[in-house]
Amino acid sequence: MSWSLPSYATVPAEQLGQGTPVAVEVVPDAQALARHMAQAMLDEIQQAAAQGRELWMIVPVGPVDQFPVLAEMINQQGVSLRHVTIINMDEYLTDEDQWVPEDHPLSFRGFMNHKFYDLLRPELAPEPQRRIFPDPRQPESLSERIAQRGGVDVCFGGIGINGHMAFNEPPEPGETISPEAFADLPTRCLNLARETRTINSVTVGGGVEIIPRRAVTVGMRDILSARRLRFYCNRPWQRMVVRRVLHGPQGPACPASYLRTHQDARLVVTQEVASVPQIALR
Repeated sequence: MSWSLPSYATVPAEQLGQGTPVAVEVVPDAQALARHMAQAMLDEIQQAAAQGRELWMIVPVGPVDQFPVLAEMINQQGVSLRHVTIINMDEYLTDEDQWVPEDHPLSFRGFMNHKFYDLLRPELAPEPQRRIFPDPRQPESLSERIAQRGGVDVCFGGIGINGHMAFNEPPEPGETISPEAFADLPTRCLNLARETRTINSVTVGGGVEIIPRRAVTVGMRDILSARRLRFYCNRPWQRMVVRRVLHGPQGPACPASYLRTHQDARLVVTQEVASVPQIALR
């Protein structure tokens, strides 16, 4: 029996995104990607201020390197975030569906404090009530707030090894959901996929047993309601993922493939991620 790679796996770097509505940009390396992402966030903040409007944006912890860079830019330029509401995509949960403690080494809340909010000049930082994480006690209340506003202005994010956006995991084997129902999933608590826990254990330097089994995540509905989608990939294992997202089958099996249904979606990747995967034993 012969074997072959999926057709999307061999798409060359210069053709990524061709034939799709997703704009693709390639930057040299992870440092350049972090600076690009920080600048894009700063541009959103400054444009909203110049237009005299509030800014609501969804942000990830993953990628992570952009936050200290953004804090430095804000402090140097004296940019106020008093008009900005920052909604973090997700947070790990205990088995009892409570946020992991802020002093947990993998807490996204703790990370945002140490690597962003605490680095800002106090007079420039967003007010505490504008620093939002989805609440596992009332997860759908966040979807309701976003819907009442008519969606967020911009959603920044990364993409998981199984194509997830935030922690919106693909259906497990044997589970079925229509493409329309998947796109309408709200903020909720859920089990993390085995693939997610495994790759996350690699990126944080530990074994899979240290990764929580539960999380709360903003829903696909909340992400896709954003006026602009800006996603970033800097991990070597994302070579195949971004090709599947851009050129593979579109639907719940690869949540980030829904980027192709959006009117203003951009994907920024490093040169390493853009390079064609080399499948071989090493």
